[in-house]
Amino acid sequence: MTAKARSKAKADNGMKAAAKPKLIVRQARIGDVEEIENISRRAFAPQLYNTAAAARSQISNFPEGQFVAEYEGKIVGHCATFRISGDIGLKPHTWSEITGGGLASRHDPEGDWLYGMEVCVDPDYRRLRIGQRLYDARRQLCRNLKLKGITFGGRMPGYAKRSKSVGSPQVYLEKVTSKAFRDSVILFHLSNGFEPIGILEGYDPYDYDSRGFAVHMVWRNPLHAEETSSASASQSLSTHDTIRVATVQWQMRAIGSKEEFSDQIEYFIDVASDYRADFVVLPELFTLQLLSLDKKSHSASEAIARVSGYTEWYIEFMSQLAVSYNINIIAGSHPNETASGEIRNTAYIFLRDGSIHTQDKIHPTPSEAYWWNIKGGDKVDAINTDCGLIGVLICYDAEFPELARRLADQGAMILFVPFCTDERRSYMRVRYCSHARAIENQFYVVMSGVVGNLPKVENMDIHYAESCILTPCDFTFSRDGVAADTAPNTETIAFADLRLSDLRVARSSGSVRNLKDRRFDLYHVAWSKQHSR
Repeated sequence: MTAKARSKAKADNGMKAAAKPKLIVRQARIGDVEEIENISRRAFAPQLYNTAAAARSQISNFPEGQFVAEYEGKIVGHCATFRISGDIGLKPHTWSEITGGGLASRHDPEGDWLYGMEVCVDPDYRRLRIGQRLYDARRQLCRNLKLKGITFGGRMPGYAKRSKSVGSPQVYLEKVTSKAFRDSVILFHLSNGFEPIGILEGYDPYDYDSRGFAVHMVWRNPLHAEETSSASASQSLSTHDTIRVATVQWQMRAIGSKEEFSDQIEYFIDVASDYRADFVVLPELFTLQLLSLDKKSHSASEAIARVSGYTEWYIEFMSQLAVSYNINIIAGSHPNETASGEIRNTAYIFLRDGSIHTQDKIHPTPSEAYWWNIKGGDKVDAINTDCGLIGVLICYDAEFPELARRLADQGAMILFVPFCTDERRSYMRVRYCSHARAIENQFYVVMSGVVGNLPKVENMDIHYAESCILTPCDFTFSRDGVAADTAPNTETIAFADLRLSDLRVARSSGSVRNLKDRRFDLYHVAWSKQHSR
């Protein structure tokens, strides 16, 4: 094996290792109690913290309501909940009396509210949005159980320092909600959709920073049905129905440093995360912008080899963004040199649990094959995410209906299409075909393209895009089958909320039922056995 081949094999092995999930939220187990006590002590000591005995009791009383966040095999976050009647949970109370001394012994299997008794995050892991993930797990549990909402007493740790100047905790809360004061805990709860309904006096006498007070917080479940439900909780956190997606229309421009490029990426990821998007998609070959760092022009083959050298940095940087911003990133596509020396146009999918997936472009365009000697891949498979199965087809691949049908047959409900087109006619081919894929497979299609220009980069001179989020065409969806779109040739980002239940309704009882009405007695899509899984 040559030195170059060994280097590529090492990169491929590193890629496989990186694909293992790094950060997951799962149900707590009895075997976790010592680690739960350890992180609770680190987060709260010298004040009262969750002991192993208390965590064991909480799991025994209501196992479905106890969650841990695990990062690379280490428990770094924990949250404890139980069910309670609104007649108790929405009235004045203290932490000790409502939680049964921290044991969740007042758990009521018929309770119509979820009570949040504790959330803690290891201080060394507080920039990974672990708290937000744990709150998301609580909300999903509340939806699964069809409860009215979540309530708890939230800390107000800035109150003690300002108590002399503001007087009552009610006034302090008003100052924080009006943004006159900053209290990170209260603002975190507000940003997560909770509303204050009062102040709980004497809630936790050992919380000196809050002077024993707490903000009585509630989150009301918008999906709650008033009728009594006997539904039980699902063990899965991937039962989302409404999924928020964001598509970035990226402007190609000359840059002065790699940091300038990464800052622009992080800006859009930050925006999408602030809008609580589940997915954000970037365009095809947007990483070729890195070639503008070189002062001289490269031939097409040299350019692809040069940008392929950024692969390791690109993977590490994008994976960290997905985890730290708690968002699934369809990171466009990037030229990648395989161990055999072939150049592939590869889409990288970075999930917020830290896992990494790839999808090669199957059909290079004639210009890609001519200018860059790009070879096509040989596999198309749906990718399992925390929001269900998705598929990715790069640009020209969307013009081949067999590929999209394979993904639909595997269960994909959303297809992401990163693209790079030079002028309007090229764009319209991809747009029309992508919408056709949405109609014939009755799933959503999200397109993301590049605009602007890179004058010194061969075959990247001009670009045209109108990025968009497409739906099937039926009464359930928007009139023109467009959930969101963007202005032509303008750098921007667009959002849409996509309901998976709308797809199921359309597939089962829509005006037309493309998937259901297929003639399997006449035709089907068969993948070559040589490349089948």
